[in-house]
Amino acid sequence: MNQLRMTNVGAPAKVAILLCTYNGQQYLAEQLDSFAAQTHANWEAWASDDGSRDGTRDILEGYVQMWPAGRLRVLQGPAKGLVANFLSLTCNEAIQADYYAYSDQDDVWDANKLECALQWLNSISPATPALYCARTRLVDNDGREIGLSPLFGKPPGFANALVQSIAGGNTMVFNNAARALLKEAGAQLPIVVHDWWAYMVVAGCGGKVHYDSLPTLRYRQHGANVIGMNDGWLARFRRLGKQWQGQFRKWNGIHIEALRKLDHRLTPESREILNSFASAREMSLIRRLLNFNRSGVYRQTLAGNISLILAAVFKKI
Repeated sequence: MNQLRMTNVGAPAKVAILLCTYNGQQYLAEQLDSFAAQTHANWEAWASDDGSRDGTRDILEGYVQMWPAGRLRVLQGPAKGLVANFLSLTCNEAIQADYYAYSDQDDVWDANKLECALQWLNSISPATPALYCARTRLVDNDGREIGLSPLFGKPPGFANALVQSIAGGNTMVFNNAARALLKEAGAQLPIVVHDWWAYMVVAGCGGKVHYDSLPTLRYRQHGANVIGMNDGWLARFRRLGKQWQGQFRKWNGIHIEALRKLDHRLTPESREILNSFASAREMSLIRRLLNFNRSGVYRQTLAGNISLILAAVFKKI
């Protein structure tokens, strides 16, 4: 392992774990225990509870008492849903660290999850926005492994981020330069999901994104998932259905508007990609396809790119 970056007082880099909870009593303790087992020990957790009506708050308060002072802090969430809750933590000025790790309430982290993320992040200049993300091992209610999230081979980039989210927020760890961009955009944006947004922002604003092919957490799939793993043929048909119903086009409109708030932060290349893509959406067929092609947007798989081209043809982008 590369030596972890040290802070100016000689301690390993500090990680703030940003945990959002809502009626998560069934699996929460197992997730919190996996924080405590991390090989990178310099972390603190911030839990934003969005109005749980079960025993979630009691579990959190129990860990506040059990762990050393300051190890876990519990906040009241904005009660506006998952995305608003994560953005509220991301933009909370009271939370200060070297790196920030998103966390769901029902997964289980491998002991080396933070260490693996920091191994890459420490190789990036602190002045450069940097985002680490990864594959996951999928598990059922009882923690039995049922598969892996898709393995993507194409490099991450803004042209991909505009039309595809490649990794779950539960795998993401990012530095202060990336966080500054997310804070500048603000906590009140009506974006689709926080992880897709983070990928777009960092990739579009000259940052570096690393997609790790090695999973370091168990991503629990169960009936209460707010966001689950959309893999398999059934999930693909559902996505196609939503695409033809106009949801994909609606999402693109939301993202284009949100990215305009950071237009001055986008690289010239990213701005050109965004402008070509945005313009194509409103053009007649031939001009639409020409500008769509000029934008260079792409998905990670052949099937994904075919559906993207069809969406462009039928003005569903």
